[in-house]
Amino acid sequence: MSSLRIAVFASGRGSNFQALVDAQVSGALGCELSLMVCDKPQAPVVELAKAANVDTFVFQPKEYASKEEYERNIAAELQQRGVELIVLAGYMRLLSPSFVEFYNGRIINIHPSLLPAFPGKDAIGQALAYGVKMTGVTVHFVDGGMDTGPVIAQKAVEIKEGDTAELLAERIHNVEQKLYSEVVSWFAQRRISLNGRNVTIAE
Repeated sequence: MSSLRIAVFASGRGSNFQALVDAQVSGALGCELSLMVCDKPQAPVVELAKAANVDTFVFQPKEYASKEEYERNIAAELQQRGVELIVLAGYMRLLSPSFVEFYNGRIINIHPSLLPAFPGKDAIGQALAYGVKMTGVTVHFVDGGMDTGPVIAQKAVEIKEGDTAELLAERIHNVEQKLYSEVVSWFAQRRISLNGRNVTIAE
C-alpha cells in the first residue's frame, strides 16, 4: 500500500505544521507531507516548509477574481500530487462549500475546545469567560458549518485557578501538536472510517 499523501493548509506561525514535520522525520507520522498551502506569503510557516523541503503553494487571495478561482488552482496542485488528506493547521480562510463537498471526508481541522462547546473564534477566551473547569482540543472532519463536522478525537485540558488566556493557550497548543500528529498517523494506517456523524478508529 502506498504512503498516504497529505497537504497542510496554514496561515501563520506554523507550530502544528512543524509538529507534523517532526513526526514525519521521526517516522511516527507514517505518511508523506506533499504540499503546504498558504494564503500569506510572509507567514513564518512558509519558511518552515522550505526548511523541511516540503513543496509550497503560496498565494494572495486579492490577486484572484474569486475564492473559487484560487481554490481551483489549489485543487490542481493537490491532484497533481495525489493528495488524499487535507490537514488544516491555522488556515484562516473559510473553504467554499463546493471545495468542502469535493473533498468530503478528506479534510480535517483542529480546534482549541471540546466541541460542540465554544466553536468559532477565540475558543480559549470563550472558555475562560464562561468559567468552565475543563476545556481541550478537538480534531474533526470539516463540513459546511463552523466547527460542526464529525469528531475524530478529543483531549481534555484542565483550566487552573488564575489561568490567563496565554497560559491556557500554551498548554492547549502542546496537546494540539501531539494529538494532531497522532490522528494523521491513524489516517496513514487506514484506521479511520466515517459513517454519518460516527467516526470509528480501528485497533
